[in-house]
Amino acid sequence: MLTIFSDYTLRTVALGAGALGIVSGVLGSFAVLRKQSLLGDAISHAALPGVVIGFLIGGKSPLALLIGAAGAGWLGTLVVRSIVRTTRIKDDGALGLVLSVFFGIGLMLLTFVQRQPDASQAGLDTFLFGQAAALVRSDVVTIALLGAVAIATVAVFWKEFKLLSFDPEFGTTLGLPMGRIDVLLTTLLVIAIVIGLQTVGVVLMSAMVVAPGAAARQWTNRLGVMVPLSALFGATAGVSGAVISSQEAQLPTGPMIVLSASVLVLVSLSLAPGRGLLWELWRRRKNRKRLSVDAVLADLYALDLQHEDEHPHSVAALNAMSAERDGVGEELKQLEDRGWASQAAEEQWVLTDAGRAEARLRSRSASMPGDGRASEEADGRLGAAP
Repeated sequence: MLTIFSDYTLRTVALGAGALGIVSGVLGSFAVLRKQSLLGDAISHAALPGVVIGFLIGGKSPLALLIGAAGAGWLGTLVVRSIVRTTRIKDDGALGLVLSVFFGIGLMLLTFVQRQPDASQAGLDTFLFGQAAALVRSDVVTIALLGAVAIATVAVFWKEFKLLSFDPEFGTTLGLPMGRIDVLLTTLLVIAIVIGLQTVGVVLMSAMVVAPGAAARQWTNRLGVMVPLSALFGATAGVSGAVISSQEAQLPTGPMIVLSASVLVLVSLSLAPGRGLLWELWRRRKNRKRLSVDAVLADLYALDLQHEDEHPHSVAALNAMSAERDGVGEELKQLEDRGWASQAAEEQWVLTDAGRAEARLRSRSASMPGDGRASEEADGRLGAAP
């Protein structure tokens, strides 16, 4: 990471990739929440014919390529909306059609241009997979300026975009032009994708739109936290991917940025509190232990009912009643810690008065299916015990 401060080329690439990650993270959050992740893929692929047409009109001028990509991406979104509105095809089908058709047209135009005798079109196919290492200062400035405009627009229309993401019908009842707001948000997404084509490429740009938002969604339920966190993840992926690719000549920058974003998604899916896979495994294990303790408590109570006075019960009998489990030693220790059972002798256990009262309460709750509240309260007491 320290080489960023001494290597001008790496610093330029890292700044451009970081800025792209921030913009993609902010706008991609809304795409993820609206379940329109495929929209980024469709727009990025639809931009390819615009890049080639921009080259045919204005040469390799960055402005011509940018305008061409933006126009084609925007046209692709209009076609998607038109298909959904006028036919029976749903959003996913329309996005798939636009993605494949526009990308096919782009490849056809690209092949046509590359067969021309003029060699000035060399390198145009780098828009497929990106060429972040070729970023110069002017490219970084363009990404930063357009990205700043997009983020500022998000800040101005924050409430409207929030309504569009969670409850557009309610926004309509308030008199807000939700259709125009949808178009505005889509336009901002087109801008984010277009400025990233040179860095990540047509094929991989959709990952930069989806990955940071998907990772951030695992850590929070609040939009105000998710959007900045997604921007942070995007910047981290951009900078780390640029640094890693600089260490080896054979590591392309664009794919490394996407792989870095993928690592963030995997870490988030695994470790995010409340939603991560490891947390889910721990929660399931905890629930199994709680249910196992409940079952042993019920078994002790059932044996206790067969005797008029306090009578110890053998561990062997409890193991026989819990044949599907690997012994009841751990459950008995937990019951003892909670004061619900005590060891009367070697391999002999009895219910305490508190344990008998708890088991009786649970038995009554189980026999009253309509009274779920008592059962929930009993479960809460048992679950809250240390």
